[in-house]
Amino acid sequence: MDTTDGTIDPFPIAQVDLRKIPEQFRRQTVEYLGHEWPGTIVVDTKTKHLFKILPGQQAIRYGVGVGREGFSWSGEAQVGAKQMWPKWNPPAEMVARDPNAAKWANGQPGGPENPLGARALYLYQDGKDTLFRIHGTNAPKSIGKAMSSGCIRMLNQDVVELYRMTPIGTRVTVLPSDPQQIFEEDAIAAQ
Repeated sequence: MDTTDGTIDPFPIAQVDLRKIPEQFRRQTVEYLGHEWPGTIVVDTKTKHLFKILPGQQAIRYGVGVGREGFSWSGEAQVGAKQMWPKWNPPAEMVARDPNAAKWANGQPGGPENPLGARALYLYQDGKDTLFRIHGTNAPKSIGKAMSSGCIRMLNQDVVELYRMTPIGTRVTVLPSDPQQIFEEDAIAAQ
């Protein structure tokens, strides 16, 4: 399959039957009244939506899967790298607790069986990899749920679209699932 940048996609991207995805987690254009610049990505971990901000108070809203309790991350970042069919390198902590991850301690090659799916956007802060990603998934039933090890999961067909629209350096805001956490972090930072 040809991609928009002229490269050949080495694997077909299976289209998920959207009738199996709850309607509120299907891709759609919505009104967006926030103050972010067009192009910005905002992830609302509470509602399990990712917004790609468009001009004119509009956004493309995607359903996502987010980190389960104790594994979520929030904050400001930039897209520091992008990868088509990324290799999965599970962190040492995951290798220690998960036998499925342990067999891939040296990395799982990209492909349809890889949990990072068809594309990944790598989130960086201050030029350093946070180890958190916005990526595809081979488990579409995880969309709309909090069950990952912290990354933001999207349907493969959606992450391919986001990947194409998102240049390196794009600003990403990941909101905490508990809005009170924002005020607590601000109070700590002010000390």
